[in-house]
Amino acid sequence: MRYRTIRKQLLTTILISALTMCAIPVNSAMTGEADTLYQEACTAEHQQDLKGAIEKLEKAIEVSGGDSMLYTKLAGIYTEIDEFDKALDAYNKVLKLKPDDSFVYISIGSIYENQGKYKEALVAYSKALDIFPEYKYNYFNIANVQYQLRNYKEAIKNYNMFLDTYPQHIESRENLAASYTATKDYTNASAQYKIIYEKNPDNFKNFAEYGIALLNTNESEKAVEMLERAIEKDAENYSAHLALAQAYQDLGKNDLSYEQYQVVLKNVPNLNTVRLDYADLLATMNKNTEAIEQYNMYIKAYPNDINGYKSIAAIYKELGNYDKAIENYSIAITKDGNDINLKKDIANCYHNKKDYANALKYYDEILTAQPDDYDVKVNKAIALHALKKYDDAITLYQNLLSTKSDKTLQNNLNDALVSRGHEFVASENYGKAIEDFKSAIKGGYTDGYVYYGLARAYRATGNNTKASENYEKAISIDPDKTVYSAEYSDFISSLYKPKVNVQSTQGDSKDLPAINLTLDNVEENAVNEVKTQTNVKSTSVTMKQNEDFILEGDKNYKSNNYDAAVKNYQDALQLVPNDAVTLLKIGNIYKIKEDNTKAVNYYQKSIIVNPDYTDGWFNLGLAYANENNLIESQKSFEKVIALDPDYNFGYAYYALGMALEHQGKKPEAIKNYKLFIKHNNDKEMVNTVQTKIKQLQ
Repeated sequence: MRYRTIRKQLLTTILISALTMCAIPVNSAMTGEADTLYQEACTAEHQQDLKGAIEKLEKAIEVSGGDSMLYTKLAGIYTEIDEFDKALDAYNKVLKLKPDDSFVYISIGSIYENQGKYKEALVAYSKALDIFPEYKYNYFNIANVQYQLRNYKEAIKNYNMFLDTYPQHIESRENLAASYTATKDYTNASAQYKIIYEKNPDNFKNFAEYGIALLNTNESEKAVEMLERAIEKDAENYSAHLALAQAYQDLGKNDLSYEQYQVVLKNVPNLNTVRLDYADLLATMNKNTEAIEQYNMYIKAYPNDINGYKSIAAIYKELGNYDKAIENYSIAITKDGNDINLKKDIANCYHNKKDYANALKYYDEILTAQPDDYDVKVNKAIALHALKKYDDAITLYQNLLSTKSDKTLQNNLNDALVSRGHEFVASENYGKAIEDFKSAIKGGYTDGYVYYGLARAYRATGNNTKASENYEKAISIDPDKTVYSAEYSDFISSLYKPKVNVQSTQGDSKDLPAINLTLDNVEENAVNEVKTQTNVKSTSVTMKQNEDFILEGDKNYKSNNYDAAVKNYQDALQLVPNDAVTLLKIGNIYKIKEDNTKAVNYYQKSIIVNPDYTDGWFNLGLAYANENNLIESQKSFEKVIALDPDYNFGYAYYALGMALEHQGKKPEAIKNYKLFIKHNNDKEMVNTVQTKIKQLQ
């Protein structure tokens, strides 16, 4: 709110004016000569000869020995020519003669007020009020100087006292509204502006102030009307532009709001207070880069305001940049360590970046303050699960499910039970393993891996009937899991040997499945299901190592560190040997290194592991083409098309056409080129192939 300057008239009433009239009071003790000089002074004043009037009055005072009327008249003229010190000196001489003259105090107060000496003015006006409380206009004088002294509470009281007597006085009502605004009492400010507007809408001039008051009372539609009028009258009123931007923002008219913020910041670029609201608007409009820039400018200007850090962290969180989100949330927490919502936000970020240990630290802090927070307990259970703290996770899942039923939580519990069951198998605690597997099945777990675990536990305890039964269930549910059938075959063979070998044909008995944990959205009160994601059920530890090797390999591949990438991928294959995608990645590296023999070898391995792997067949075809082995190249591309006629927007047809063309099989080549055109929308490529067809015809 701009600091409002109160307008003030020096002499506000007829009573004060009477002090300077030239008529001599009945009780005046003025001599004849002094009277003549006084009348001459009045004439000179009327003729605007103020210097002559002063000379006449000074002679009259000298002749009469001093008269209050003469000093009052002299003080009035000094005031007219802005000789305020001399005017005050004359008024003080009047007070020596007439110490209870309230209007002299009012005149003194008026001079001090115009000099900006508001404390002295208040003393003078207050003295006048003590002497003559019936003079209600003085409340206006007092309220004005109290406003200037920023004593808004007292100013409001005295403006209201004045308006009780003079309700039509517009200036005092404007000042009262400004006082309410200064105390952020926008409801009363709006009410006062409404009275002024409705009494005389054609001459109303406080559109900006009224609009700002309406904005702060959530009357945004009406605020827009007033603020637009304010800008029509004064296009350079940037307070009105800013308030209009915020009103539009409240109404969801983001494009209009954006335009107003642009006007404000273009003309007042150092107005950093506005950048937080502006950045919020930009974020709402998905202008995230601009929003981050504005938040940073706000933070630089106001480094101690927690809101800047919270807001920019929320943007980074939404963008998935959890490190930057955590950085800013951490600063915010140093400024308010008791903000539970802040702790939830930072915990959420740690959880999303799979830093479950740090997430768990914040979950514990939150639960210390809010022990019944259901959503935080859910997230804590998931974090414990991800950290393979199965005992604690299972206990918490069970406690939560005792509160209310939740399918996703039940699935998470089942997965934790199965994972712990396989750990028990690995540690040869078969009784507890069987209990966990059965509990998971009872809870609705249907994946074949639980029956595989039961089979291994029963096999180890010599219960061959149940072992066989559960191997068969596992295979029937997941027939593609070759480890199940391979181990079952080994189990059947072992029945005809002197000793029973409990080991898996695909790995040792400590293997457990990997879990892919995702964070529930606390705000939406949802919990994401923990799922198993691997072609062959292995231990979660093994799968984590496998994933780490692959991620490191991908990183080295992107950095052109091909030898290091091959080593990483081969390490991954030691853990999960039947991973077709990783075999393909190694083949691709050898193709880049122009070692076509090794490339073919790894592409072949990828399709042996997964005979329906179209990427493997396609790359194998390209590798054969590089060796000019057109027959095998043709077979590979035909296999791709058989598996997926729409593969890669028809490029298998194009590659097959090339192989046929180089064999001299033009009609078949043309046929496949036409099929490529049918599946592909790349106009440039289609034109190229059409030209090729014309050349072959």
